Amino acid sequence: MAARTMQAARCPTDELSLTNCAVVSEKDLQSGQHVTVKTTPNHKFVFTVKSHTTVVPGTIAFSLPQRKWAGLSIGQEVEVANYNFDKCKQCIGSMTVEIDFLQKKSTDSSAYDSDKMAAEFIQQFNNQGFSVTQQLVFSFCDKLFGLVIKDIEAMDSSILKGEMPTGKKQKIDVGLMVGNSQVVFEKAETSSLTLVGKAKTKEARQTIINPEWNFEKMGIGGLDREFSDIFRRAFASRVFPPDIVEQMGCKHVKGIMLFGPPGCGKTLMARQIGKMLNAREPKIVNGPEILNKYVGESEANIRKLFADAEDEQKRLGANSGLHIIIFDELDAICKQRGTGASSTGVHDTVVNQLLSKIDGVEQLNNILVIGMTNRPDLIDDALMRPGRFEVKMEIGLPDEKGRVQILTIHTNKMRGFGLLSGDVDIPELAAETKNYSGAELEGLVRAAQSTAMNRHIKATSTVEVDMERAEKLQVSRSDFMGSLNNDIKPAFGTNQEDYASYIMNGIIKWGDPVTSVLDDGELLVQQTKNSDRTPLVSVLLEGPPHSGKTALAAQIAEDSEFPFIKICSPDKMIGHSEISKCQAIKKVFDDAYKSQLSCVVVDDIERLLDYVPIGPRFSNLVLQALLVLLKKPPPKGRKLLIIGTTSRKDILQEMEMLDAFSTTIHIQNISTGEQLVDALELLGSFTEKERASIGHQLKGKRVWIGIKKLLMFIEMSLQMAQDYRVTKFLTLLRDEGSLIEGDQIRI
Repeated sequence: MAARTMQAARCPTDELSLTNCAVVSEKDLQSGQHVTVKTTPNHKFVFTVKSHTTVVPGTIAFSLPQRKWAGLSIGQEVEVANYNFDKCKQCIGSMTVEIDFLQKKSTDSSAYDSDKMAAEFIQQFNNQGFSVTQQLVFSFCDKLFGLVIKDIEAMDSSILKGEMPTGKKQKIDVGLMVGNSQVVFEKAETSSLTLVGKAKTKEARQTIINPEWNFEKMGIGGLDREFSDIFRRAFASRVFPPDIVEQMGCKHVKGIMLFGPPGCGKTLMARQIGKMLNAREPKIVNGPEILNKYVGESEANIRKLFADAEDEQKRLGANSGLHIIIFDELDAICKQRGTGASSTGVHDTVVNQLLSKIDGVEQLNNILVIGMTNRPDLIDDALMRPGRFEVKMEIGLPDEKGRVQILTIHTNKMRGFGLLSGDVDIPELAAETKNYSGAELEGLVRAAQSTAMNRHIKATSTVEVDMERAEKLQVSRSDFMGSLNNDIKPAFGTNQEDYASYIMNGIIKWGDPVTSVLDDGELLVQQTKNSDRTPLVSVLLEGPPHSGKTALAAQIAEDSEFPFIKICSPDKMIGHSEISKCQAIKKVFDDAYKSQLSCVVVDDIERLLDYVPIGPRFSNLVLQALLVLLKKPPPKGRKLLIIGTTSRKDILQEMEMLDAFSTTIHIQNISTGEQLVDALELLGSFTEKERASIGHQLKGKRVWIGIKKLLMFIEMSLQMAQDYRVTKFLTLLRDEGSLIEGDQIRI
């Protein structure tokens, strides 16, 4: 048809308006034809036409949305001409449509399936032309929706020819809807419409994980395994497309509990999770800040934390962003209910309020609550069930690989500016810092820096920096080693001063019995390290008083080179009540469970038990605590060696404690004159002539003396004049009953 002038008219019926076609008389055009309508010299619009008997010939009828889009008025003359689509270039591949309720008063909160909507749209408007910015009306589920065409991409022409797609996407202004076109619905910004299904958003899905995320840049080291576990449990469902999550009936995790020793990175990890996610700025709250002396204020503070998330969920529903709330020191506000002595019960009501907000009757799906504590045992049980803080993650002491990462992070800046000496070997430092937490490793780097800086300060009447030498400042290996030995000690580790006092005179290998004990100890250490079947190994060293049991236990512990070695000794618990003694012993074991390899020496068990032969009397509370702890296996992946010492095996037998130990090793006293002379030779206190004299006097005699008592006798004898030392020593042996006499010794 050649271009002709026609007059714009009103669409005769509502049903025809819903076709989104321009309506003409049968005498002018046939249904399904496409035309251009020229309203001004510079404005042309493409329409698909539909013929109807009620339309006056020479007029072309438009619906109200069409007239708004094309800027037409009733009776306006327009130039109408035929339009032919190029089916190789103008078939619609995908079209993005903005959707909203046509009338604001007809809004509802029902969820509309965008996939069904797209199928019906293609069915209704198949073989119809559409233009970018076009406005139209669409009826779906007896509701009217106003649509605006936002974007059109042409179909890949190679698909139309039956070839492999090239993947090229070409934007077009006008396109023809065909059966395999894709329609993607995008709700208007201010709309309260709820869409579900795959066809409800146009862009490649925005990942919840920030693409610039990097562990080292964020200053997190040694927590790769923990983080991957948290990610699997808490974020995997949020990364998947929402429609798949909906189809699975999967609910997002709403709470994560991070617990573990102080200084291992709980707060740091929680803070960085907020930066890692494309979410709202996290709200970080210290537990005690919630509490308020006025009635109801503490609960109101909890409600304020969740107010933004509630408001956004009401407005946007499933399209709400993720709100992160971080509670530091959670145990301050979430103690077990019913345990507080306070008459107000403020802790209980705060816990109740938090429970109802996280997983109450009105559930919020747009929140992630992260709690941190050093004391998970204090937290109310109701908070720990699935649906609340269901991901429980222990942030423990870093392993060697983790320590390398942490030290690298804290020395990166120095290395970048050339302030780290070449002799600093990070893997060597990581190997030396067993059981150091992340905070202690950072403290070690600071201590090494201050040691290096101290070298460049002039010690004059005024404190000033030697600027000439300061230019060459470098932190060296010796600075790190000095800080390692003197400044920074791990809270969970070996305290060498603790057990050095027990072996200050060394181990005197006066005979096979001593060597045998040390060999058996080495076997038990290897068993603890290498056996997966026996993560808990316990041994009791029993023998007479002063036979060196504690020294041998300390030596076995030191030779093991385990990262955690602690001695649980009665001298640390003088004046303790029974309950506080049990708590102190339990703490030693709890600390031991936090390390990969641990050794606990339980020294002088009968003293720990408050045993006395008169009565007899002992502490049953401490006995039961020890029996439980001696048999309790460490957590999975951890190994524990327990070495007990006692001088009263018979008493432990009656208390049924011997069965709690895997094995028992007997420690002997020195029992022959030859062994005693060998001990004297090893100690080197007497001269060779004096030792020969003592050996002659003791030849063939039996003695019975512990190594500790022998050391005491030697030191007492050495205080005498040279000629009387041997006599004094033999007299002490006889008077103390250490000599089992057959014949009298000539003195």
